[in-house]
Amino acid sequence: MAGPGHPPPILYAIGDIHGWLRKLRRLVARCEQDAGGAPMSFVFVGDYIDRGPESHAVVEYLIDLQARYEGRAVCLKGNHEMLLLAAVASSANDAHWLMNGGDTTLESYRVNTARELPSAHVAWFRSLPFAYDDGIRFFVHAGIDPARPLNRQDEHDLVWIREPFLSNQRDHGRLIVHGHTPLRSGQPELRPNRLNIDTAAAFGGPLTAAVFAGDAREPVRFLQA
Repeated sequence: MAGPGHPPPILYAIGDIHGWLRKLRRLVARCEQDAGGAPMSFVFVGDYIDRGPESHAVVEYLIDLQARYEGRAVCLKGNHEMLLLAAVASSANDAHWLMNGGDTTLESYRVNTARELPSAHVAWFRSLPFAYDDGIRFFVHAGIDPARPLNRQDEHDLVWIREPFLSNQRDHGRLIVHGHTPLRSGQPELRPNRLNIDTAAAFGGPLTAAVFAGDAREPVRFLQA
């Protein structure tokens, strides 16, 4: 994200949004104010849709943000994006998605089935990467399989895993920055080997950004909306 000879940007990692545009707008504005004009970049850890009321608008906002930041806004794939794509592929998968909040996404798009979603948005969901590695931190939606090296992870684990990842204490060679497991305390959870930034925005909690500066492995502060 930073070219040779340039200072590394301040990086803002943002947790699970789940259809809450107002929280997202406020948090991005807070991040931009925090950067104060310095080079900055974003990593979003997935789950942009479902449960909240504004999934359609959230996706539009993120697509526009990526265009505005020209390669400095990475959006990762979460398990809810995978559920949507499975429903697009086959109506047999509708029930699983709908019981996990897909009904609110359909309402926001004003369509009745996943197969009616805008093709440009479906293509965007498909294009999302599963992980982003900046050499210091490994950003992912759910976590990793501690038994596998980072470059040999299974995609299903990257968007769905909880245990044995959450309780594992070994150093993975990177700080694993993830969401997926909502923290009902509303506060991020920082451990020596991982950071959970899903502060339950889907369930009334705040949306959280972890602020990383330069080569520091751990965040220097947190911002919330």
